[in-house]
Amino acid sequence: MVKFGPSGNDILFYDEGHKHSSEAFEWVKNRGLDLYEYSLARNVYLKEETALQFYELSKKYGIEISVHAPYYINLANESEEAIEKNIAYIIRSLQLLKIMGGKKCVVHLASQGTKERNEALRITKNNLLKVLEKIYEYKLDDLFLCPETMGKYVQIGNHEEIINFCKLDKCLIPTFDFGHLNCLMQGKLNNEEEYEKIIKLCNQELGEFKTNNMHIHFSKIEFSSKGEIRHLTLDDTKFGPPFEPLAKVLKNYKIENATIISESREIMAQDALRLKKMFYKQS
Repeated sequence: MVKFGPSGNDILFYDEGHKHSSEAFEWVKNRGLDLYEYSLARNVYLKEETALQFYELSKKYGIEISVHAPYYINLANESEEAIEKNIAYIIRSLQLLKIMGGKKCVVHLASQGTKERNEALRITKNNLLKVLEKIYEYKLDDLFLCPETMGKYVQIGNHEEIINFCKLDKCLIPTFDFGHLNCLMQGKLNNEEEYEKIIKLCNQELGEFKTNNMHIHFSKIEFSSKGEIRHLTLDDTKFGPPFEPLAKVLKNYKIENATIISESREIMAQDALRLKKMFYKQS
């Protein structure tokens, strides 16, 4: 079953008087959703007792949980001290995810900076291999680290790069942020053919399991010649990408275990439900 949910808390969640993410699991369930992605972007020091509370609530309400590692991770950094900290952030994110009972940890891999692209990719790969060593050392290889496709040209992570990184180990599964990819494609991700190119390449290079269990971020995103500017909602008519062609491709490829997270601006849960209805063609 393809599952849907929000990244973080919807504005409606707060408008209804809720204040804490611990309340989100029941709220998301009551809205007919299946997932909840918790951001560790600025809170990797989340208390373990809170993570355990999330585990209990996710099981109680049948909501699958994923996490997003800190946004400031950069595995293209050449400073050994900085890389040690970056690896520690990823490992801590995975440890908290395990306590929560989740399986998928989304991560932004790197930024190119002033380096040549190939050099930045080489450094990122080498440091990702160091991350994998630590994952096995800490016995976290039963989880999935999910490198995300990015929306700016200076960032490491077009779909081909992410697919190549995910060849390195069984516990690496891609996060395809199709809003980001549409920014890189300058709005051309707007039909079944373009979506299929990405899904087909993933299937060819990573196999059926990783393709069937891909993690997806979806939202419409404003972009410029440099890439991503800001997230929008599904109501936006100027920027894409459209969801319906992606839904058709996922069904054609019989992708049944994908997890789809809405990152719409402020109304991520409301748009997650719209995506779910579009996918399952509910009224």
